[in-house]
Amino acid sequence: MKTEYAKKEQAALYEKFNLLQKKLIPLWEQIGRSDPGGTFIEDENTMVVLPSLTIDVELDFPSQQAYEERMLFMLFLLRQPNVRIIYLSSAPIQQEIIDYYLDILPSVSITNARKRLIMISPHDLSDRPLVMKLLERPKLMEQIRKAIPDLNMAHLVPFLTTDLERDFAVQLGIPMYAADPRFVAFGTKSGCREIFAEEGVQYPQGAENIFSKDDLVKAISQMRVQKPELEKVIVKHNDGVSGYGNATLDLAGLPEPEAVDEKESIEKRLKELKFELADVKYDWYMEQLETKGGIVEELIDGEPLFSPSVQLRITPAGEVELLSSHDQILGGPSGQTYIGARFPANPEYGPMITREAEKIGKRFAKEGVIGRFALDFIVVRSRWRWEQYAIEVNLRKGGTTHPYLTLHFLTGGKFDPKTGVYKTLQGHSKYYVATDALKSKAYKKLTPRELFDIVSENRLHFDHTRHTGIVLHMISSVSTLGKLGLTAIGDSPEHAQEIYEKFIKVLEEITN
Repeated sequence: MKTEYAKKEQAALYEKFNLLQKKLIPLWEQIGRSDPGGTFIEDENTMVVLPSLTIDVELDFPSQQAYEERMLFMLFLLRQPNVRIIYLSSAPIQQEIIDYYLDILPSVSITNARKRLIMISPHDLSDRPLVMKLLERPKLMEQIRKAIPDLNMAHLVPFLTTDLERDFAVQLGIPMYAADPRFVAFGTKSGCREIFAEEGVQYPQGAENIFSKDDLVKAISQMRVQKPELEKVIVKHNDGVSGYGNATLDLAGLPEPEAVDEKESIEKRLKELKFELADVKYDWYMEQLETKGGIVEELIDGEPLFSPSVQLRITPAGEVELLSSHDQILGGPSGQTYIGARFPANPEYGPMITREAEKIGKRFAKEGVIGRFALDFIVVRSRWRWEQYAIEVNLRKGGTTHPYLTLHFLTGGKFDPKTGVYKTLQGHSKYYVATDALKSKAYKKLTPRELFDIVSENRLHFDHTRHTGIVLHMISSVSTLGKLGLTAIGDSPEHAQEIYEKFIKVLEEITN
């Protein structure tokens, strides 16, 4: 009876959610056609920003708070006079950090913007996701609800979506502009490989839906039959993010494919998996694989080789929009951990991967997915042309979302997917280098205020006349972790890199 009751309760919850989501279409008529640099939203509307990292990655509180602050770029929307933002965070964000973002706002006073910004926090320093901290506090949920003047002119903007974000939207009584959590399988490593196959998008040789050591051994054995010269493979957990959950395996020296002792040798070789996270243990990794599933695929190699990505969104009206492309900057033991990105991707292959990404966008639109998502690729230069391989789908906002929207909200420009070039309203091309991982123990000497002074005194701050300069993020972690993020915007790829390197040089000189 309890199970049957739970099923009915879940069905009722989804019915409420579905009804709320229908409100997005008329709401989009107002907020979707607005442009940060042109048309303004006519009616008052409220955005509830929920930067909860509802993922299975352990983060200490300073790291969690820093990642929650990555979405502070949303404050740039306060340049629209009828936009109201409710920003949620685990702990209160320092006022000087808020002032930093409001001070960058063009064409609006800080006083006016601050009146339309409400910061709400549960003051909870635990390492649990923010959305959990909020849902377990009914009075705080009521406070958030009361801060919304009109529920029909409000929507939730989460970092990613799970059942918890869905429940949060239902409790507030507002729709959520993001993918329905029922589509979560599309964003898993196994799910996206299946979608790539169905839509004719090239992806690496491999196998999905692996849930045991035997599955993994069998898959690798079959891959070696298909491609005897195979040297390395990557094993990935289905829900791994930013390269975490990845491990590489060297196949050199194994018996010939289909040899009597081949599978036994592969099983022994699994003990030599090299994990992207240094502190991962073999037994834990295999337990997670059995619980959540994963994939194994060929490690694409070549010279030159790059890891670009394409960002898209599907509007509530079902339109697929190609937003941007990036060349990802990767690090870690085997170069699979996301460090940052350069925008836009190399024009030699940028339009090519954008066309492939559009195929997936159209499929998702047909399925009913809405919101932002990204596709990661590997591109390698063969003798005559670039070859692209789709690697994964990030059905959420990601590491390239905040730098791109920072540029977009501040300049009001647009990315042309056919040429792979971004131009401001004045017709000037813009480029940037962005990172979430600028880190040094020496940076702990700095306070956020000192960081702002360094940017200003060295004439590196964002200039609204020239649309160049640096915009910082993850600012609170500079004093606690010696870590921060930034977006360096320039007039050319070289100019953006020059601004980026100048800032790092100044930091090094001041802190060492």
